[in-house]
Amino acid sequence: MSEQLTFPDWIAVDWGTSSLKVWAMGADGTVLAQNHSGQGTDDTAPDDFEVTLLTHIAPWLGRDHTPVIACGMVGAAHGWAQVPHRAVPCAPLGTPQTVTCRDARISMHILPGLMQERSADIMRGAETQIAGFLAQNADYDGIICLPGIHTKWAHISAGEIVSFQTFMTGELFDLLSRASMLRHSIGEGGGIDQEAFTGAIADTISRPEAVATQLFKIRAVDVLHTAQTSVSRARLSGILLGLELAAARPYWLGQPVALMGPPAVTALYDKALSAQGVAPTHHDIDTATLQGLGLAYKTLSTG
Repeated sequence: MSEQLTFPDWIAVDWGTSSLKVWAMGADGTVLAQNHSGQGTDDTAPDDFEVTLLTHIAPWLGRDHTPVIACGMVGAAHGWAQVPHRAVPCAPLGTPQTVTCRDARISMHILPGLMQERSADIMRGAETQIAGFLAQNADYDGIICLPGIHTKWAHISAGEIVSFQTFMTGELFDLLSRASMLRHSIGEGGGIDQEAFTGAIADTISRPEAVATQLFKIRAVDVLHTAQTSVSRARLSGILLGLELAAARPYWLGQPVALMGPPAVTALYDKALSAQGVAPTHHDIDTATLQGLGLAYKTLSTG
């Protein structure tokens, strides 16, 4: 945890399925301190959210009712408190919902996620990051892609999220590499072979119907020819990402694309899109998150 120099005006929280990020914030948006952990909502019992948050922010609390603005799965049914989704098309940022806290030192406010009735879809957290991106790119019309365990593709026009699509590509990679027979060929992390990666993407985009057999071939090639784990990992990653790009083609084809996500994963999406003739721009995900949460804080403080 960073050393505390002064009490924050408010605290920003991004609480997702597998991680918790908190920032002590000055009124002008300056980050005074920060603390990150892997204590995601999936690892937090229903009655433990407040205690878990306090273990991450306690040194920053020195007065009553420090506002806490949170986004992400903390507002889901299995989170701290369920905050209803808003329907697209709409501006990305909604009104924070106040949540009752036992500790009088904090006042908790959780942002709503978004839902899409037609072509059913939901998001929590990404809408706040998109709001932060648009705060710095007000006239942006195009696509924002947020790579991660559940990647989001969002169509932006006139300051609104018009539609979006979610892909479980990251989770599928994790499941197949850890819990299927492919684990014997994938290994425990490491790099990927770039040529095998781009080749697998091209093969999958051209023949998505062959994905099931191409997945098995990863293991077969390893058994017959002792493939390097970097090649096997590349093939698995490329097959799954190629399948995503094939389905998301209406989003990225002929459109400007902005990428925001973890650097290592974003780099793979950049390489995959570049191979399709797309030149995406890159934007820092934490900066966008803090911008979005900062906008919510301003509405709260002026409301």
